[in-house]
Amino acid sequence: MKRSRRSFLASAAALSGCSLLPSFKKGDWIDAHVHVWTPDVEKYPLARGYAVSDMRPPSFMPEQLFAHCRPEGVRRIVLIQMSYYQTDNSYMLDVMRAHPGTFSGVAIVDENAPDVAATMTKLVKQGVRGFRISAGREKNLSAWIGSQGMATLWKAAAELKASVCPLINPDTLPLIDKMCEWYPDTSVVIDHCARIGMAGGFKEGDVKNLLRLSRHAKTHVKASAFYALGAKKAPYLDMGPLIRQVRDAFGSQRVMWASDCPFQVDPGHNYRDSIALIRDRLDFLSEQDRAWMLRGTAEKVFFS
Repeated sequence: MKRSRRSFLASAAALSGCSLLPSFKKGDWIDAHVHVWTPDVEKYPLARGYAVSDMRPPSFMPEQLFAHCRPEGVRRIVLIQMSYYQTDNSYMLDVMRAHPGTFSGVAIVDENAPDVAATMTKLVKQGVRGFRISAGREKNLSAWIGSQGMATLWKAAAELKASVCPLINPDTLPLIDKMCEWYPDTSVVIDHCARIGMAGGFKEGDVKNLLRLSRHAKTHVKASAFYALGAKKAPYLDMGPLIRQVRDAFGSQRVMWASDCPFQVDPGHNYRDSIALIRDRLDFLSEQDRAWMLRGTAEKVFFS
């Protein structure tokens, strides 16, 4: 008797020690990277150094997001704390509470605060599943990533089963690699392929440093922000070789698609072209690759 495809996959997964891959159900996708903000700066004040004129567009609230993502079958979203608010995560948390089951969150905390671990614990209890780190204007990257506060943040993230989410440029990849060595129990999600290609080309050394992170079992990559990388022009097919290398190195179960809205819907770009690159256009991706990248990986990391 011939075995069904499903039973074959189950047997193969059991033999390999892997969990069964997620079913390929269209219309149940997850966008792993979206920012939201409100024009109500009285209730949700901007952080020092930011002005209303910096908010472009003037607002990007859930209803505006849903108009773009729901027609494409995206039902769940990972919110990334917007820099306009810095460590005041109030608006993001309120949006999550107002739409139960729809959103997960990645917060920003001050890693140098004496109570950072306690703050992280409180945020995780409110549905946060990741913590964004960014060098910002730091000139000494080694001192930034190697600080005592950063050590506390990485240790606390592991204990809380949350992820550290670096927004970095390619030059920071070797430092992240070292942190992954020091904190192997910490889940890590690299935003936007470490912004490789932001200057217009995909440098071999940068790609090699990104792929090197695949040796760390708990490290993941977001295939995202296509509007800002490479040729920066839809249908973004020039991103294909990089995405293929990332898929081959990490496996699709450690790669997740994301739009980086609202910037993905700036003039000249749209939401459909972003998700379509993974969903429809890269013929080297199998149906199971698409299932992992469009839902399974983000679900495992941010919704479990």
